[in-house]
Amino acid sequence: MRERNSKIIGVLIFIALMSGVLYLTIFVKKGINKGEIKMIQITGNNLLGASDYLKFAKLDDPTKYSGLSLPVIYDRILKHPYVANADVEYDGVSEVNIEVVEKKIKAVVLSGEEPMFITDQFELLPLFGNTKFNDLPIISNLPPGEAYKPLSKLNTDEIKQAFKIIDAAKLANEGILKRLSEINLRHGGDIILTFSGIKTPVIFGKNGAAKKLVYLDIIWDDMVSGKNLVENSEYIDLRFANEIYLGKSENTGMN
Repeated sequence: MRERNSKIIGVLIFIALMSGVLYLTIFVKKGINKGEIKMIQITGNNLLGASDYLKFAKLDDPTKYSGLSLPVIYDRILKHPYVANADVEYDGVSEVNIEVVEKKIKAVVLSGEEPMFITDQFELLPLFGNTKFNDLPIISNLPPGEAYKPLSKLNTDEIKQAFKIIDAAKLANEGILKRLSEINLRHGGDIILTFSGIKTPVIFGKNGAAKKLVYLDIIWDDMVSGKNLVENSEYIDLRFANEIYLGKSENTGMN
């Protein structure tokens, strides 16, 4: 009898807990705002300010919060091209917090009239007036014949090669990646790299990104300081297997 009563009590507690969860899910997490939402905040943002995200999602005017539900807020913020996902929570009193997960930006692509972001998933994204970005390399002079439009995919062999250079630079030396300012694809020709604060360009060629970045790391300190042979060289050539050449630009076909 005592065991039976214990089971009944356990079942009743379980039902009460489930009812509480269901209530919170329906009336708090997904319920329609009846005037209690007074503030919406954005966190997790780096590419744009919180006010820019709210303005895009038409959530910047508290007088229009009446009737909003969390799914509606979620759908609006997810439509922003920089947002990969978002967590929308109501504090149960008057505030909604949106923690955005932004797409991972790999570089800035220069092609056509406007520069664009390119993500790690090869998606092209527009640059807005208030967009914030630092230490991103520029990928320039893409091969002709491609359609470069925002929100389209740019998954070409040349772009993949540029991504391999970026990844290899990060593994070899974070300092190399931070100074990597441009990956010039030269319309499908031999790739040339330029670095901020370093006058000597690097003729990278094609393929073998990991090995070539290891070689570049060996002479990196001399490149940064401008000492030794690098100081008197107009280019560094990594196109030849297991060799680093330093020389004059008239011999490279760069001009």
